[in-house]
Amino acid sequence: MSTRTSPVIAFGAAALGIAIYSVMDTLMKRLSIDSGAYSAVLWRSWVGVAITGALFLVQVGRWPGRQALRLHVARGATGGGSVLLFFWGLARVPMAQSIALTFLAPLIALFLAAFALGETVRRAAILGSAIAGAGVLVIAGGEVQAQASTQVVLGSLAILAASILYAVSLVLLRRQAQVAGPAEVALFTMLVIAVLMLPAAPFVSGWPATGQWPSIVIAAALGSLSALLLAWAYARAEAQILAPVEYTAFVWAALLGYAVFGERVSTFTLVGAVLIIGGCVVAVRRPASESRLAPQSEAGL
Repeated sequence: MSTRTSPVIAFGAAALGIAIYSVMDTLMKRLSIDSGAYSAVLWRSWVGVAITGALFLVQVGRWPGRQALRLHVARGATGGGSVLLFFWGLARVPMAQSIALTFLAPLIALFLAAFALGETVRRAAILGSAIAGAGVLVIAGGEVQAQASTQVVLGSLAILAASILYAVSLVLLRRQAQVAGPAEVALFTMLVIAVLMLPAAPFVSGWPATGQWPSIVIAAALGSLSALLLAWAYARAEAQILAPVEYTAFVWAALLGYAVFGERVSTFTLVGAVLIIGGCVVAVRRPASESRLAPQSEAGL
């Protein structure tokens, strides 16, 4: 492994992870509509455990230490709550609007990282987040005006709650990725979610229909691959650099929402997307002098 990883490479890996996750979101929205969010998340998690477990045994094969295990449980719990709330809301809200609401998470994570991880929040990161945040406001305002049904409101509230939990999980991922490899992070995040959801399964989840299993398996595989890419990226770049990459999910949500569910994208959405992408570019840029002097303390993780 190279002792130096460019922040641009880490950002690219995270962006690819988000794109893959967006395709998984599309599959999970259909599963959540057909059989409920709890059932969709539960079975995707257990299939994900099987996939990432095999990779973990090949690459690592040892039980994590106490510090890593605590982080796995903490992130699995917050991530599980976030995922369940998000997919419950996604079944009721158009994909573009859903993703726009989750953009609160990177903004919250940016400042949580400064508080919890001791990272210095650069002015470029603040400016980029402000620009992207303006894009979120434009999108949210346009979509709320267009669709204000009770189901959309409830779904939006669930996604807002999910975004807060996701912000916490992003910060935990940064710490998690510093003490464990990508395969371990992906496995134990899935495992904790699956185990925590299992006790209630007999009451709120049924056995998936035969025709749903291909979608569940593909969603689990895509989710596992996305988790590996994000864990790799977060081990090599600061959370404030990678957090804005979450905004690229909007473009995928708009395209996939239209292609699969016929969800049209408004002018508000298009304007917001331009602001969001511009904010990502601003936030990830480093001054030339800072790039030359940046420490490589995270090399080899």
